[in-house]
Amino acid sequence: MSATKNNVISGVAWLVAFMLTSAAVYLAWGLFTRIDQSTSPAAPVEKELSDPLTQDNPSSMLIPAINSVEGDKGIRRKALLYTIIPNRPRQDVKVYKVSTGDSVFEIASKFGIQPETVLWANYEQLDDNPDMIAVDMELMIPPIDGVYYEWQAGDTFEGIAASFEASVDDILAFSGNRLDLTMPTLAPGTWVMVPGGHREFRQWIIPVIPRGRAGVSSAVYGSGACSGSYEGAYGSGAFIWPAGNHSISGNDYWSGHLGIDIAAGEGAPIYAADSGVVVFAGWATGGYGNMVMIDHGNGYQTLYAHMSSVTAVCGQSLSAGRTIGYSGSTGNSTGPHLHFEVRYHGGFVNPWFVLPAP
Repeated sequence: MSATKNNVISGVAWLVAFMLTSAAVYLAWGLFTRIDQSTSPAAPVEKELSDPLTQDNPSSMLIPAINSVEGDKGIRRKALLYTIIPNRPRQDVKVYKVSTGDSVFEIASKFGIQPETVLWANYEQLDDNPDMIAVDMELMIPPIDGVYYEWQAGDTFEGIAASFEASVDDILAFSGNRLDLTMPTLAPGTWVMVPGGHREFRQWIIPVIPRGRAGVSSAVYGSGACSGSYEGAYGSGAFIWPAGNHSISGNDYWSGHLGIDIAAGEGAPIYAADSGVVVFAGWATGGYGNMVMIDHGNGYQTLYAHMSSVTAVCGQSLSAGRTIGYSGSTGNSTGPHLHFEVRYHGGFVNPWFVLPAP
């Protein structure tokens, strides 16, 4: 019994000794490993930049940390090449070359100015007639709305401001005029912008031709002028679209263009917008090209221009929807379309007011 007890005690002692020895070996190995790592060169550490300006550029967000002379760690930043370019209004006049399909209305819209401004700046070429533009014509496009004016001998700022119903201060303050405000002077021949200025138009139109006294001079208004006095169908006052397409292609209705340009391809049929009598059929002056005018007998007249050909004839009595010709680009036009006017007792009516919704 005593021998058995001694054997148990001896086994436990050996087990404890083995465990202590293993623990000592493990601790010694761990200590040696830490010492070895502390003497090795430090590997670069990648840090994520917290600068919000770099968050949109993932490639620049991770940058190696570096050690300073004193051993302190820091973060190297890349230069942020970002420049804010102010959106300043245009100051100079641009030159625009007219291309196929252009109109004064669309050109003005493209540059953010009113179509009247384009007409006033190009009087020598357009003569206040928006239909006078032609392909390859070069137009001056002012930077703002107003009158672009060539200074004449004897002009004064007060006189020019009064002529165009503008402000002297606005002329002097516009930086595009490049005036010396201590002694503002302009030499004759210098172009100056008159901001907010305006003037009356010289309108180029075929006159209203009522059926009861039809007959205008063909020498003045073109070979399509009808002679004599005609009678026939009367309009209902309910208009239809004169073309199959019901959208604008070119000029809309504005003070320098007293009609609308309806999209109509070359050769597309053109229809009478209401019943009436033909009082003009054929070639017209003033840039209209081949044209038809219908008197509806109720105070209204309608006009159809730039047609490739006219099928209606003087004195013809026709009903609404009757074909009167085919679309084209005759006269002063940069592309096929229908120029359509509505007149009432001699005055011009915006066609959008009488045509059904497209």
